[in-house]
Amino acid sequence: MVTQAVTRGAAPRLRADATRNRERIVAAAQEAFIEFGPDVPLDEIARRAGIGNATLYRHFPDRRELIRSVVLSVLATMADEAEAIMNDAPDAFTALEAIVHGAVEWKIGALCPMLSDWMDLAQPDLQAARDRLDIVVTGVVNHAQAEGTMRTDVGPGDIMIIASQIARPLPGAAPADHGYFVHRHLQLVLDGLRTPQRSILAGRPATLDDLRDSCVATRMQHH
Repeated sequence: MVTQAVTRGAAPRLRADATRNRERIVAAAQEAFIEFGPDVPLDEIARRAGIGNATLYRHFPDRRELIRSVVLSVLATMADEAEAIMNDAPDAFTALEAIVHGAVEWKIGALCPMLSDWMDLAQPDLQAARDRLDIVVTGVVNHAQAEGTMRTDVGPGDIMIIASQIARPLPGAAPADHGYFVHRHLQLVLDGLRTPQRSILAGRPATLDDLRDSCVATRMQHH
């Protein structure tokens, strides 16, 4: 009986260790991809995660699977945070501001090269994660416009494109300096989304599909 109890107790600890290792690898990979791009050596990711190369390859046999896990993790985190913000914010525009500032912190701009170069956008789990985030972002934009606090000539794609572009550091900029200015400049843009609008925008509101099409176009230019 004692032996059986020990055996039953050991297995969950092993599974918990494996889960923690996987989470550490994904977190380290996300940081490394943001800093160096999706081609960063996997040895560097293992070093940052504090695990050996063999452990990394046991969880992720190739780079594509690791990138896929990072993208899914970021999309899920963004959706979780955005849903929580919407539930707690006093109004839709306040929720929008928090979500957009959060998108910069989540480094959404770093997803574009990974989506365009490494991912099959038709994969069911990726499609489901994207759809979930799309629903949240589109919903908060629609609510803000319905409340009359947000100009109606912009779309959710405009918002995410703004966030991803402002989040990209200037060449040679120190990370600390960029982190300070990015939220300052982002707030200037967000103030420009409020009503009453003071200008007429050229073109049409951008959709989230436009954002994805832009990622695909970037991939084609690189190849």
